[in-house]
Amino acid sequence: MADESEDTAAVDGPLWTETHAPALEDLPQPEVRDHLGSVVEEPMNLLVHGPPGAGKTAAVRALSDELHDNEADLVEINVADFFDMTKKEVSQDERFAQFIDSKRRRESSKADLINHVLKESASYAPVSGDYKTVLLDNAEGVREDFQQALRRVMEQYYEATQFVIATRQPSALIPPIRSRCFPVAVRKPTHDETVAVLEDIVEAEGADHDDEGIEYVAGYADGDLREAILAAQTTYEQEGSITMNNAYEVLGSLGADERVQEMVTAAEAGEFTDARSTLDDLLVDEGHSGEEVLEDVLTVARSRYSGPDLARVHRLAGEIDVDLHEGTSDRIHVSHLLAELGELRVGE
Repeated sequence: MADESEDTAAVDGPLWTETHAPALEDLPQPEVRDHLGSVVEEPMNLLVHGPPGAGKTAAVRALSDELHDNEADLVEINVADFFDMTKKEVSQDERFAQFIDSKRRRESSKADLINHVLKESASYAPVSGDYKTVLLDNAEGVREDFQQALRRVMEQYYEATQFVIATRQPSALIPPIRSRCFPVAVRKPTHDETVAVLEDIVEAEGADHDDEGIEYVAGYADGDLREAILAAQTTYEQEGSITMNNAYEVLGSLGADERVQEMVTAAEAGEFTDARSTLDDLLVDEGHSGEEVLEDVLTVARSRYSGPDLARVHRLAGEIDVDLHEGTSDRIHVSHLLAELGELRVGE
């Protein structure tokens, strides 16, 4: 979201979530440290599951740092983003273009391209050591036929590739994939664990703060570690210190802003590509959850609609909120609401 006064992720410098990515021994949940520590001694396929913001991706990256001497031996694929792409987007994406020649781009279906990228990502030799790690992040909501393709890739390239599947909903994966992975549950950090992480970060940053401010930010995030770190950074950059009063002023003012309004306007005008691009910025680049974006879209909708139209938007939002809590793709479901907003305006 563009307005820095209204966005936990709109900050001046690098995101603290990136500059203070944890090492394996720094992960806040002791049971996760123990499970992943054992994997360092005996590499295996993993199914890392837990709620949004709990630190699944950060945990896998910390594990990879322990396992590999070269960062190129960690291949990350955001599955929700990858499988939601069009054929053209897949073939033109700079991450995958190296695997797709002009003939394959021209003659292959989207399913064939995706399967090819999965195979190529798994098949190339590690830069150093005996194997590499392929992280398939946000794996919930992937169609069963693609899961079957993934199963075959896992079977074929198991000797040189460790597969790590991160998801909010492990039950959405087919049994043959689950049976090939050791499960690692990443629970929401407790309040005290969140406070400890925040204290380490603000001290490393030399950020002025007090205990009440850190406690308030931790409570505001309610177990979402990513949200807590971004909230602390936003409070510090806007107010110069993290106190309870400053955090209350900054975080209490967050909500719908110009960026979300622009996204809704684009959707209403039928400019869905632009709307989805903004949605990607909010979800992927800025780290917002689908629930947060949905809330902001509803705030904008209440200022624009009334009567039956507003009631319809609320019904749709209720359905999408259920889907989001079930752990399927945030991008797909919020995109569905944006498409419905476009239909709503067309029908007027």
